Amino acid sequence: MNSSKTLLLGLTGSIGMGKSTTAAMFSSLGVPVWDADSTVHKLYSRNGAAIGAFRQEIPSSVLNGKVNRTALKNLIKEDINNLRKIEQIIHPLVAKDRLTFIEKAKKDNIPLIILDIPLLFETGFYKFVDYVAVVTVDYYTQKQRVLDRKSMTEEMFLQILAKQVSNDEKKRKADFIISTETLEVAENKVQEIVFQLNRQARNA
Repeated sequence: MNSSKTLLLGLTGSIGMGKSTTAAMFSSLGVPVWDADSTVHKLYSRNGAAIGAFRQEIPSSVLNGKVNRTALKNLIKEDINNLRKIEQIIHPLVAKDRLTFIEKAKKDNIPLIILDIPLLFETGFYKFVDYVAVVTVDYYTQKQRVLDRKSMTEEMFLQILAKQVSNDEKKRKADFIISTETLEVAENKVQEIVFQLNRQARNA
């Protein structure tokens, strides 16, 4: 039986670039997607794998059987050292979930999987994937998309950007660049990437 190589494509992009929409496009083409943000949400939810550790280490963060994100934000504001404490709990659990996802894909001979990781470059995880796809759009469109979210202010937007690797640097390091100026442009690029990498994996 021929077994194909499983290629890991890291998907990333700054806030407002359309990464979640792009990830859904890969998924609609049958490519399994592991989502870092969804994984954290799952770990924080009732009966999630993180609850026991948070209840033990930071009891005030667990409300109604779930890890409360607002409580975590307040704890970080009170003492920045709490951020390290939170990361020490959640990062290993996220890594374990991601590894399980990758191992299952390899076992099932899946040719291509997407690892949707917002901080792919910031965490250094880009070194552990086969290829990187960066989702991008012009700054004006990005800003408008972000400010259209009722919970976001321009100040918050600029603070988030300041903490992230710049869009230009991400594009320089990318193997694939997916423009989300229109859905059609993005869909065409996603289809092209999937076709190319599936073929490569099967011929590996």
